[in-house]
Amino acid sequence: MSRKVFGLTVRTWLGGVALLALAGVLAARSIAKDPAVVASSQSTAGVTSQEAKDCAKGLSKAFRDAAEKVLPSVVTIQVKLAAEGASAPERSPGGDEEESDPFNELFRRNPELRRFFGEMPPMPRGRRSVPRMPPPIAGFGSGVVIDPSGIILTANHVVEGGSQIVVRLSDRSEFKATEVKTDPRTDLAVVRIQGAEKLQAAKLGNSDALGVGDWVLALGGPFGLEGTVTAGIISAKGRMVGITGREDFLQTDAAINPGNSGGPLVNLDGEVVGINTAISTGNGGNMGVGFSVPVNMAKWVADRLVKTGKVERAFLGVEIEPVSTDLAKRFEARAGQGAVIRQVFDGTPAAKAGLQPGDVVVRLGDAPITSPRELTTLVERSPVGRKVPIEVLRDGKRLPLEVALLELPKDFGLVSRGGRSRGGPAEGSRFDKLGIDVAPLTKEVGEQLGVKVGEGVVITRVEPRSPADMVRLSPGMVIVGANRNPVRSVDDLKKAVESQPLDKGVLLLVRSAEGSQFVVIRVAK
Repeated sequence: MSRKVFGLTVRTWLGGVALLALAGVLAARSIAKDPAVVASSQSTAGVTSQEAKDCAKGLSKAFRDAAEKVLPSVVTIQVKLAAEGASAPERSPGGDEEESDPFNELFRRNPELRRFFGEMPPMPRGRRSVPRMPPPIAGFGSGVVIDPSGIILTANHVVEGGSQIVVRLSDRSEFKATEVKTDPRTDLAVVRIQGAEKLQAAKLGNSDALGVGDWVLALGGPFGLEGTVTAGIISAKGRMVGITGREDFLQTDAAINPGNSGGPLVNLDGEVVGINTAISTGNGGNMGVGFSVPVNMAKWVADRLVKTGKVERAFLGVEIEPVSTDLAKRFEARAGQGAVIRQVFDGTPAAKAGLQPGDVVVRLGDAPITSPRELTTLVERSPVGRKVPIEVLRDGKRLPLEVALLELPKDFGLVSRGGRSRGGPAEGSRFDKLGIDVAPLTKEVGEQLGVKVGEGVVITRVEPRSPADMVRLSPGMVIVGANRNPVRSVDDLKKAVESQPLDKGVLLLVRSAEGSQFVVIRVAK
C-alpha cells in the first residue's frame, strides 16, 4: 500500500526530488562553463586578495614610519652605584663592548634563559689598555628625548635612588646625567645631559585624542635589548591601579617588559602619547596588560620640573567618584555628569569651604565638571592660594561656594593602607534583609581606616549572594553614613534602614582600606 503526502504518493515525491537535483547539477555545469561567470569569479577573488595585501602592507609601513621617527630619540638609562674612589668620564663614546652586549646583560639578569639559547659565541670585544671593573648596575630602563638641549623624560622608578645615572643614546654614545628631577606622584622624572650633539627630540602628541582600539607602539630596551619596538592597541583609558598617588593610565596590550619603563608609547603618526611605567604580571614578564602615563599629564609635569624643579599642585581634600545611575537618582543629579564627594578630610580647603559628603561637584571656576578625572585635573593645575568658585548639587539644589585652594602636602594621599580587618566584637546586630552583620567600631579598625571610634559601624559578615554581596560589600568595611545621615551606632543604621521601603534602596557611605564609596542596596519586595 502506497502512503500519500499532500495527496501524492511517496514514489511520486521521490521522483520529483530526483528531477530537481538533476536540473540543479546541469545548471551548475552550465554556469561553470560560462567564461563570463568564471572570469568574474576569478576577478573578484583576485581583487579581494590584493586589497587584503595592500591593507596589511599599509599598516606595516605605518608601523615602520612611526618607529623610524621616534627611535633616534629613545635612550637607555642605566642607574649605577659609583665605585669608591673612581669617577666616571663625562662622556664615553661607544662605551665598553662587553658592558653593552645585550645578551650578556640579559643572561646576567636571567641566568635561567641560557638553556634556551645554549652556548652562544661571545660578542666581539673592543681592546682595552687598562683592565677595569665597571660600576655595578642597580637598575636600567628607557627614556625619550623631549628637547634637543638634552632634556629626557623617563619614569621616576627608573632613576630613583641612583647615585650615578648614565644615558646611552641611539648612537651608543654615553653621558652622565647632570641633573635629575622627579615627581613620585606620577612616577615621572626629567633627566638632563650636556655635551650631546644633534639630539633629535620626539614629537609629543595629544593623549586626549586617543580612542580605545587605536594602534600604538611601545619603544625601549626590554631586558637590555635596545631599540625594541612592539605593537598593540589602546585597551582602555583612565585606569587607576593603585601604584602611584596620581593615576590616569592608558592601558595597552603592546608588549611591555622590564627595561621598557620610561620609554615612549607612540601613535601611528610617530607622536609620543604616553610614557610606559608599569605592567600587570604574575611572572615578571608581559601578559598583555601594560600601563602608560598619558603624555598630556607628562608634558605638564615635565614643564614644571624643568622650570621650577618641582611640581606644585593645588588640592581640595576630598575623595570623589563618578555619578552612577543609582547615585544620580538619590542625589537628584544627572548620571555621568559631575563628581560625587565620598569623604571630606578635616582641615582641608574643602572642609573650610563647607563641602560635604554627598555633594555633587558640577562646576569649578568657569568649567563644567563631567567626571572625577576632570575635576582632579582642573584642581591640581589651578593657582595655589587663589579662591576659586565651586558649585555643587546638594539635595537637588545648586549651591555656589568658594574654595581657597592650597598646595598639596607631600604625604597627602600617600599613606600606606593596611589590610582589612576580618573580625569584630561578638556583640553586634544582623540585618538579614541586607545580608550583613555589623558591630560597633573598634579602636584598632578605626586606626587602620582613619575613622574615629563612634563614627561608624564595622561589617563583620556578608551573606553570599545577598543584596550586600551584590554591591561588593565585605567584612572590615565601615558604614559611616546611611541615607545622607551619619551612622555613629548600630541603632543609627537600624533607623536609616527602617525609614523607607528597602525596594527603593538604602544609600550607604562605606569606608575601607581602598577609601570611601557610596553604594545603593536594594531589596526586592
